[in-house]
Amino acid sequence: MRQETELRASETRTLLLAALGGALEFYDFVIFVFFTRQLGKVFFPPDMPAWLAQLQVYGIFAAGYVVRPIGGVVIAHFGDRLGRKRMFALSVFLMAVPTLAIGLLPGHASAGLAAPVLLLLLRIVQGFAIGGEIPGAWVFVAEHARPSRVGFACAVLTSGLTVGILLGSLLAAQLNGHLSPAEMVAYGWRIPFLVGGGFGLVAVWLRRWLSETPVFAEMRANKELARELPLKSVLRGHRTAVVLSMLATWTITAGIVVVILMTPTLVQDRFHVPAARAFLGNTLAATTLSIGCVLFGLASDRIGRGRALLVGAVMLVASTYALYADLRAGAGSFLVLYPIAGFCVGVTGVVPSIMVGLFPPAVRFSGISFAYNLSYAFFGAITAPLIGYLAPRVGPLAPAHYVAAAALASAGVALHQLRAKPAT
Repeated sequence: MRQETELRASETRTLLLAALGGALEFYDFVIFVFFTRQLGKVFFPPDMPAWLAQLQVYGIFAAGYVVRPIGGVVIAHFGDRLGRKRMFALSVFLMAVPTLAIGLLPGHASAGLAAPVLLLLLRIVQGFAIGGEIPGAWVFVAEHARPSRVGFACAVLTSGLTVGILLGSLLAAQLNGHLSPAEMVAYGWRIPFLVGGGFGLVAVWLRRWLSETPVFAEMRANKELARELPLKSVLRGHRTAVVLSMLATWTITAGIVVVILMTPTLVQDRFHVPAARAFLGNTLAATTLSIGCVLFGLASDRIGRGRALLVGAVMLVASTYALYADLRAGAGSFLVLYPIAGFCVGVTGVVPSIMVGLFPPAVRFSGISFAYNLSYAFFGAITAPLIGYLAPRVGPLAPAHYVAAAALASAGVALHQLRAKPAT
């Protein structure tokens, strides 16, 4: 029993190195949203209304999601044909360089229209990189783990990714607490990008210690690699798996983007919560999210992926409505309910293992990458602008309504899992 339930030393090393690299790369991708106010003032004309500048920044943020499917398809294609490890390292490099460059960009005052254009281009490169990073990371750790530990392995990796959010939130809280608004606009917003780019390059170096997955090595030795374009095989023979993966991914976008990334800005703009309190709540929520991912992953190995996803989806709906209902009533319990909602977003830790089980090894990277990134491109791109548009029109509970719709989709995926046998 010990051999089946505990991770071997090699599995632990692989999991920790992969999670650490993923945390650094995801930090690079998400810090953008924590500094939308400053970016709007730096990269757009001073006479532009604040709401319009912020909407423009959200649009540039969304551009990173739009390009994700392209990066995902390209990187996954070579991951299925040449190996998981090579693409795993390349994606980190492609994230670190533009993050560092964003921290060095001139603003609108000195570069004019070129400033937001350059910001957009660098954001597109970030989107290309993250499109291959996250699906590749899930496949990498899943294929290093034993079948009885796939849920836990994928969840720990996902928890590592969410630590990147926590790091961004902590740094945002520290900067907002120690620098004045004028200092944040002048130079403070650059610090997290410069730090992230530097640590991203460290992550590239760290991944040189990882080995190719046993699953891919065996396929290559037995000449079982996909004989045609992997994506063509996915679209011809695994359309149901693609649809299910896209629906489950919607819950990830809703939970991460709305509850974790957008809420700190929303509570300041819509509910007048002070910035320091908003980022403290976000830090707590990001911490409980990381814990929740691991616990939901453990649950998926114990009670099954379908049951874990169904229970988590219900908890996510209840906790998000409780959070936004409290905000509407004056935010008296904000610092209690936000961490609870963050923990429930941890249900996203179940989704990767479900997707891994839906696709056979020969096209697994391409299948997961295509479905995940296509879904994220659509839902990730529309979420921030849509919530920004709906919040003043639908009412204070608009973000919770959106999260509930996404969780309902995951409930449907969970019911399918309870009736069907995975492809692994």
